[in-house]
Amino acid sequence: MMNQYALEVENVSKEYADFRLDNVSFRLEKGMVMGLVGENGAGKTTIIKLILNAMEKSGGNIRVFGMDHVEKEVESKERIGYVADDDYLLITSNMKQYAKAFAYVYKDWDQALFEKYARMWKLPPKKKFSEYSKGMKTKAMLALALAHHPDLLILDEPTAGLDPVARIEVLDILREIVAEGERAVLFSTHITGDLDKIADSVTVLIDGRVTESMAIDQIEDKYAVISGSLSVLNAGNERLCVGIRRGTQAFEALVERKHLDKFTGVGVHTPNIENLLTFSIWGHREEIVELGGEQNNG
Repeated sequence: MMNQYALEVENVSKEYADFRLDNVSFRLEKGMVMGLVGENGAGKTTIIKLILNAMEKSGGNIRVFGMDHVEKEVESKERIGYVADDDYLLITSNMKQYAKAFAYVYKDWDQALFEKYARMWKLPPKKKFSEYSKGMKTKAMLALALAHHPDLLILDEPTAGLDPVARIEVLDILREIVAEGERAVLFSTHITGDLDKIADSVTVLIDGRVTESMAIDQIEDKYAVISGSLSVLNAGNERLCVGIRRGTQAFEALVERKHLDKFTGVGVHTPNIENLLTFSIWGHREEIVELGGEQNNG
């Protein structure tokens, strides 16, 4: 049976002196866009570097289209397009020089497609990258990553420095990439509104651990945001909340729908990705306070 997954991350760990990526697992199906979300220091970039074999993992397995990412590193990377959070572009080089290098490395390099993106985003081919703005550098990396027709596109905060028009254009391109059902996108971002527009699934990472990995439509099936007077909360039902945001007289909380009958006199709302992330973070912080411990995110 043909493998349905573009990416499989199973029990992957990475040890640092002050941080641990702890048995991270998720699967990204072909034809899907997955959002990878979490606070700064949660481990998102570490996971991406491990997938790319840019650092050695402490444990676990990673497969790209069924191939071990280390044993079949060349074959895996041939099928991956990558846009980094911090640009890798040499300031003394230019787009024309990088295109020539990428054409040598990738057998599916498409010069016409590269030039199309360069024109669309007004990227001067001979101007040095030292003269590019941050947004232009991001567009340049996107053009380079997209022009070799990757089957798995891995993006680390790709829209953070883009103007609104370019952001919309990039999101449209990502949706086109997965439309035929054979390619996939892993999209790490703080801008959850972008994921609300295009993501099919989301993986939430908090302090090196996956707290949830699910399809977008499962979020509203499993969870609800409730709001009401603080008097509604008691020791019994507070423990049922994923996370709580308290005001002076009222509160909001994320709860599993199966627990809604424990809360009376509350408003019930449909959650989005931002709700899932923020309430999960607040709940984790409360756990730390209750344990009396200290946490270093790394």
